[in-house]
Amino acid sequence: MIDFNFADWVQQTFAQLAYMPWAVYGAICGFMILSAFGLPLPEEVILVSAGFVGHLALFPLEPHPPGANVLNVHVLAAVSFFAVMGSDYLIYFLGHRFGPRLFEMKWFSRMISNDRLSKVKGWMQKYGFWPVIVFRFTPGVRFPGHLMCGAMGLSPWKFLAVDAIAAGISVPTQIYFVSYYGKEILQYFGQAKLYLFTVLAVVLVVFILKKWREQKAQQKHI
Repeated sequence: MIDFNFADWVQQTFAQLAYMPWAVYGAICGFMILSAFGLPLPEEVILVSAGFVGHLALFPLEPHPPGANVLNVHVLAAVSFFAVMGSDYLIYFLGHRFGPRLFEMKWFSRMISNDRLSKVKGWMQKYGFWPVIVFRFTPGVRFPGHLMCGAMGLSPWKFLAVDAIAAGISVPTQIYFVSYYGKEILQYFGQAKLYLFTVLAVVLVVFILKKWREQKAQQKHI
């Protein structure tokens, strides 16, 4: 049986990235945009991964070589924040620009169910711009939520202000927490990896079944 050490694997994988700061910053921006458009890679996974790179920049496996271009954790937190804000606003802008026409497209209805859109619209009508905070902390409704904000004519300044509050609370916090406590987190993951992978597998199966049922329901209405 192969003895796989999760913590060592993560450290060896991310160690070199600590010396490629611009590549890391660019990757964060790219993945955030793709995640906002439905890439099955949760935003939290991107932020935690970035945090582990920050941890190895602060606490390298070996001393940094003289003159090395090492990733800056503070810049990392700022880039992550603005990448999240930029991807959120991009989705909002699409909703604002194309409005209800976007919701009527077949490819969109396959990606987002009418029931989910109706729920998001109801929250917006009832609570105004405050559901933006809920959208920020709820991966399943971020995309339709931000689209609906734009489609319903929510002021871009109100959207940015509320979204900035929510992102300001969650994004830098995750980056700094993992950057400074990455070793302890890796030890915990190493002990609980079996349970973690089991939970992820169950979540994946539930997600696939949910999408399959939504497609079946949509086909019946056609």
